[in-house]
Amino acid sequence: MPSNVPVNGFHVSSQMTTSVPPHGRVDWVDYAKGFCIIMVVMMHSTLGVEAEAGREGFMHYVVAFATPFRMPDFFLISGLFLARVIDRDWRTFLDRKVVHFAYFYLLWTAIQFAVKAPHFAAEVGWWGVLRLYAESFIEPLGILWFIYLLPVFFVVTKATRAVPPALIWLLGAALEIAHVGFDLSTGWTVIDEFAARFVYFYTGYLLAPWIFALAARVQARPALAGLALAGWALLDGFAVFGGWSKLPLLSLGLGLIGAAAVVSFSALLAKASLFDPLRFCGKNSIVIYLAFFLPMAATRTVLLNTGMIADIGVVSLIVTAAGVLGALAIWWATRGTRLDFLFVRPARFWLTPRLALQPAE
Repeated sequence: MPSNVPVNGFHVSSQMTTSVPPHGRVDWVDYAKGFCIIMVVMMHSTLGVEAEAGREGFMHYVVAFATPFRMPDFFLISGLFLARVIDRDWRTFLDRKVVHFAYFYLLWTAIQFAVKAPHFAAEVGWWGVLRLYAESFIEPLGILWFIYLLPVFFVVTKATRAVPPALIWLLGAALEIAHVGFDLSTGWTVIDEFAARFVYFYTGYLLAPWIFALAARVQARPALAGLALAGWALLDGFAVFGGWSKLPLLSLGLGLIGAAAVVSFSALLAKASLFDPLRFCGKNSIVIYLAFFLPMAATRTVLLNTGMIADIGVVSLIVTAAGVLGALAIWWATRGTRLDFLFVRPARFWLTPRLALQPAE
């Protein structure tokens, strides 16, 4: 008979806790991360193309459909494996969960400023460029806000372990509801995105055993899971295109249900070993996230300036593919070279002896 064991402050069946693997990568998690990172690149590519062109294409509707669950799922997946490392001493924890991301944020912020400095200077002058760069230490630059915010989530979760988990989750949910319902925007990315996203990260951490159990059940009953996913797609589309997806409570519900849907969809893909390139993207999602802006912006400029493709939706799709593949190409080109530091944190920037990285970090 299975016994009850404590997990993140709750008591669950020991059979369920075995669904959280102690070591190694998890196929469906990589599929989920791949799906999410492509959705993120698609959003930036599509909205960027449409802003430059002054009109929308068919990809606009794909991006809109993914809005309720795109970032909630990304943060939920990011919290899944935190229970493995949260009991480490603070020095080791900070090294793996704060310094790791801070290194890449600082490095790629500098790279982005180097690329964009002439454009910024034309608008605000070179002193303005220096001011913007100084502000990037407290106000994340553009797309890099995600890896700026993750360490904040990690530290807050570890620092509040003595607080009842249910209370933390309810506070996170209240922040999301207030953020949506009362538009409590401060204009500061870290504060606003913390309010909007922390509940999803904490859900991934708190309910990891249940999430892995869900994936296992989906793989055991794929036909039923397929029907449920079809129903979810109708619900999400109805809410988004009916104008209700940003209502308080409904926004939170759609985010959580959508994250569960991505987990289920990814579990089905992993069961059939379909779309291995998607899994590869998930395994290297940090690479894509850091570098996609370079090939994305270059491809967008070429296609729009030449006008070789008239359909804005097709342009958006090509720019998305270029962003993903271009980022991976940059990574491949720098592996084992002096530029390896672009995607691998050098030993001199480690606080503690380097160990094997855990999946999904």
